[in-house]
Amino acid sequence: MHRVVVTGMAGISSLGDSWEQIAENLRAGTSGIRRMEAWDRYPELNTRLGGPISGFAPPAHYTRKVTRTMGRVALLASCATEQALADAGLKDDPIIQDGRMGISYGSCSGSTDALKDFASMLIAGGSGNLNATTYLRMMSHTAAVNIGIRFGIKGRVIPTTSACTSGSQGVGYAYEAIRFGRQKLMVAGGAEELCPTQAAVFDTLFATSTRNEAPSTTPSPFDAGRDGLVLGEGACTLILEEREHALARGARIYAEILGYGANSDGDHATHPNTRTMEVAMRLALDDAGLPPEAIGYINAHGTATEQGDIAESQATWRLFGNRPPVSSLKGNFGHTLGACGALESWLSIEMMRHDWFAPTLNLRNVDPRCGELDYLVGDGRSLQCDTVMNNNFAFGGINTSLIFRRCN
Repeated sequence: MHRVVVTGMAGISSLGDSWEQIAENLRAGTSGIRRMEAWDRYPELNTRLGGPISGFAPPAHYTRKVTRTMGRVALLASCATEQALADAGLKDDPIIQDGRMGISYGSCSGSTDALKDFASMLIAGGSGNLNATTYLRMMSHTAAVNIGIRFGIKGRVIPTTSACTSGSQGVGYAYEAIRFGRQKLMVAGGAEELCPTQAAVFDTLFATSTRNEAPSTTPSPFDAGRDGLVLGEGACTLILEEREHALARGARIYAEILGYGANSDGDHATHPNTRTMEVAMRLALDDAGLPPEAIGYINAHGTATEQGDIAESQATWRLFGNRPPVSSLKGNFGHTLGACGALESWLSIEMMRHDWFAPTLNLRNVDPRCGELDYLVGDGRSLQCDTVMNNNFAFGGINTSLIFRRCN
């Protein structure tokens, strides 16, 4: 078995595209949620809320030839990956292209602008909007494939399209590829672009927040007064590396991945299951060879849906009691779907490195039906710990848990 470390990290979110900028906003209790005026054209859509990335544009060197196969989700993923490779000191290293590096990257779907062109063909009968790159922008593995093309990566490609666990599975499967000796390095993560069709999915389940005139007050994970989730967008890439390889090249090591657990509920596509959530966390602990007492902080999935919050918090309480502090970052960003597992892993590592953990924004009165956990509220908490857990749970009954250890 090989040890796996994180040597590069970068992300793009509604609160910024650097740890420094995001940390400043987390400390200030800033919300990235906005009223989406463009969604007013959909009268049957109840929610008008989202967490968009404002002013995003690819760098000037992303020419038309480079971007012709990329929709917004692939552009976000590629830009985050370029920053992460630079952060790892690998941007111009030939190792990227010699087969030792692979990709494990996810999103819920491809770009919906391209999907719209295919839908127009089915509805109206004309295919005039289709071209040779439409499918490449729409396909579910567009982020992973475009990263490979952009940087000439020739190792294995693992597309992870599993709704809200796409990013965490991207990290988990990359970890396993290195741990079991299949690759020396992996680009890992997830991305998602904001689209009203995704909001409509949760709208049909009556799971979206409708505080349309008070966007900064929602979502409210674990709060008794929450009224549903808010969708966001973003991208995050972690560069994972076999530890001895990283040490040999003198790489900066941010954290070590100690464990990864994944399973499925096997009983319902949209109803969360407390027991199998708990099992996923136990699997990660077993993989890491750690007892529950070793975890110093838990980054919760915490979507601000009634069933999800209750099931997850009860599963966490069953395994950990109220000892480790717990918070969800979705109060700030919204639910970034395919990106959230990677974004929340990145920020969990950074919070651990800086001895401060963010609170759950908008959590004021914990729902008494939730588990009796040590919920971080207010100004967050200064805390030194060496090991953190990040949990994510998805439609389809897919559960993931990742464990990271401080290395600085």
